[in-house]
Amino acid sequence: MENIIFSDRNLARQLERTEASNSARFVEARRQLFPESGAEWIEVGGAYAMFDGTESPLTQTFGLGMFEEATNGHLETLENFFKERGAPVFHEISPMADLSLLSLLKERGYYPIELTSVMYRPIEREINLGLMLNPQIKTRIIEAGEEKFWAETAARGWSTEAPGLSEFMLDLGQVTARSALPFLAELNEKPIAAGVLSINKDVALLAGAATVPEGRRQGAQLALLNSRLQYAAEHGCTIAMMCALPGSQSQRNAEKHGFRIAYTRIKWQLDN
Repeated sequence: MENIIFSDRNLARQLERTEASNSARFVEARRQLFPESGAEWIEVGGAYAMFDGTESPLTQTFGLGMFEEATNGHLETLENFFKERGAPVFHEISPMADLSLLSLLKERGYYPIELTSVMYRPIEREINLGLMLNPQIKTRIIEAGEEKFWAETAARGWSTEAPGLSEFMLDLGQVTARSALPFLAELNEKPIAAGVLSINKDVALLAGAATVPEGRRQGAQLALLNSRLQYAAEHGCTIAMMCALPGSQSQRNAEKHGFRIAYTRIKWQLDN
């Protein structure tokens, strides 16, 4: 019988805390690698607020209104945290958060700018995705000292989605490789795809999927999905999560492999 996990506030708390914890580890890794970055994170009212630079997509909060009722005092503290660092103020808000938060956001001059599908699926120790994997593709977790090698592979994969940002993506990849579990997919002993896995208690977050242009359509991402879920199951995880743009190919691919939408999250920005 399938292990049924309902999309409710309890699940949302697990998913939001997993992504927040992963982001906090990233910020800590950034601070260690690049002390001059001023990277820092704080917890306010149960929300994690990350500063990873003024242009970083991680500079925002996760979990606001999920663990405590958000107050004007919480929002003022969070806003000051970002403003003191010259950063815009962003909050990723789950629809499972306390409804009173919407009124607060409106009163303080926030407006919505982005939507994200937060997806999940149950996983068990003997997980079997039934995937037709390419036997020529091998996957592995990188070894110590291979962080830049992994980051270069990931940056090449992301290059078509973020043209002109190769240096930024390379730095992002090097930090990612030190804050999560970096997986490589190799064909004929050459890296063609990268992905990461982060674990928080019994929830596994799958992210960072990227395939180099010449390695696409050969099953590399399927192999990485399978190996990361297997690793998560073997290490006691019962839930896997992924995030994607609503209606995107990434979302469709996740749904084909057992993921369901838990909720659609909204990103809010303070109007300065």
